[in-house]
Amino acid sequence: MTIQLKKGTLELCVLSMLARADRYGFELVGAISKEIEISEGTIYPLLKRIKDDGCVSTYLQESTGGPPRKYYRITDYGRQKLSTLQEEWRSIAKGIENILKGN
Repeated sequence: MTIQLKKGTLELCVLSMLARADRYGFELVGAISKEIEISEGTIYPLLKRIKDDGCVSTYLQESTGGPPRKYYRITDYGRQKLSTLQEEWRSIAKGIENILKGN
């Protein structure tokens, strides 16, 4: 998958995962990396941007194995943004599928 395509879909992936459960950055990297090849350097700038945009909030939670972890929680605005991104993704995916089928 090209870098530009990944960048365009990672926000959708992150918000989707956060809609199901709060997570910390490294946890997001690990979960997404199981499906898409990414690095930590890709996720953290995205998390900062969506936090600055109001899509997520953060809180610190003590960790048993080190310093406190910064967890990300989706906001109501983030859920609205996720819904919009999902609609856009479905529309684009349908159009691409039609093109690939030769329609």
